[in-house]
Amino acid sequence: MSRITLITLGCAKNLVDSEVILGCLNEQGHSFTADLEEAEVVIINTCGFIQEARAESQKTIEKVLVWKAKNPLRRLAVVGCYVERYRDYLKAKYPLVDLWSGVTDFDRLGELLQNEKLVPRQTTFLLDDRTPRVISTGPNWAYIKISEGCSHRCSFCSIPLIKGPYRSRSISSIVSEARNLASLGIREINLVSQDSTFFGRDRGLKSGLARLLDRLISIKDIKWIRWLYGYPEEIHDDLLEIMNEKKICPYFDLPFQHASATMVKKMGRSIKARDSLRLIEKIRSTVKGAVIRTSLIVGFPGEGSREFSELKQFVREARFEHLGVFSYSAEPGTPAINLKETVSPEEKERRRQEIMAIQKEISRDFYRIFKGQILEVLFEGHDASALEKCVFYGRTKFQAPEVDGRVIIKNNDQILASNRKPDFLQVKITGARTYDLVGKALNAKTI
Repeated sequence: MSRITLITLGCAKNLVDSEVILGCLNEQGHSFTADLEEAEVVIINTCGFIQEARAESQKTIEKVLVWKAKNPLRRLAVVGCYVERYRDYLKAKYPLVDLWSGVTDFDRLGELLQNEKLVPRQTTFLLDDRTPRVISTGPNWAYIKISEGCSHRCSFCSIPLIKGPYRSRSISSIVSEARNLASLGIREINLVSQDSTFFGRDRGLKSGLARLLDRLISIKDIKWIRWLYGYPEEIHDDLLEIMNEKKICPYFDLPFQHASATMVKKMGRSIKARDSLRLIEKIRSTVKGAVIRTSLIVGFPGEGSREFSELKQFVREARFEHLGVFSYSAEPGTPAINLKETVSPEEKERRRQEIMAIQKEISRDFYRIFKGQILEVLFEGHDASALEKCVFYGRTKFQAPEVDGRVIIKNNDQILASNRKPDFLQVKITGARTYDLVGKALNAKTI
């Protein structure tokens, strides 16, 4: 059996795939190390979504190849989205890589390392509740991947080219996995998908996400349920209704991408600024404590000063609690690749920074609201950085893992003095930063 190092790049969905890799290899008797020098095999799970991600994947491959050159008997496997899309290019560029595998065989890497002639599956791998998995996020939360692929045709997006059409897991499989996670001490589950609001449509289900949430809230030991990434066009009354359930975080992850009618049409999306603002108003008036995260694209072909001004005004009016901005990346094989680039890389970055400057003020105003309040906080761990000197931190219901801010807890001694690490804390908020809250735990006991 081998000592293995696994490097994960990209999104939360990639992380779940890596957890499956770890689970399957663990069952086969392999062991793991974070120290590259101790490894006999290195596996890189790549991201190929945009050019920036591909560049990071290449940089990581090249770094590990330096390690391999010093240790020629050790092996390097490169897997995941980037390989699925650009296998031939990568094999030619990096001939010393021992194994290439795309997105179809995450559960069979052990076999592939032994026998590279195994025939890959024809469809993207989709786990079920019986799939071995090592949870790496802990101690109190985990992701659950509810589907694979995407059946939308956004003109800028390469995901359908990489992952294929949308394929939902069964509700029973997801519920069973959630119960398994609860038995391990997981208290918050985060449902991830390329479009969670599309869930079940391929199986003939209506209101699939709402039906799934309704089943999940019955799991006793799961306290928070959050779904991530949905299409604004798919937010309907039945989903809004169940979002008021106590266990469900009133959190809406809705990438609007743009506000200009011209840009929205070119992007292959359908909801325009006025309709978007009406939806936002409806969400906030219907769901108590609702917060909304969005992502936007700047520099899309044809985005002139007028269209960009519309986008800025949309951000000012919508006042999203959380927001991210991406510079447009032309992706080969997508419809948008045929559109002439009209915005320079420098201007894209300037526009991105301008939007984020607007959002910075909105975020600061949002977080200031909570000063003096007592909030329920999911305990996550500690940060030993020089800046914070080993402080504990966690998240509220309105903060998603890894993409939003967090709650920094200053009275460490009280937590350290408890017999075991807590899962939830009552934290009095004493200060607000641009994207984080600061507070003191009122107790260190599980509530």
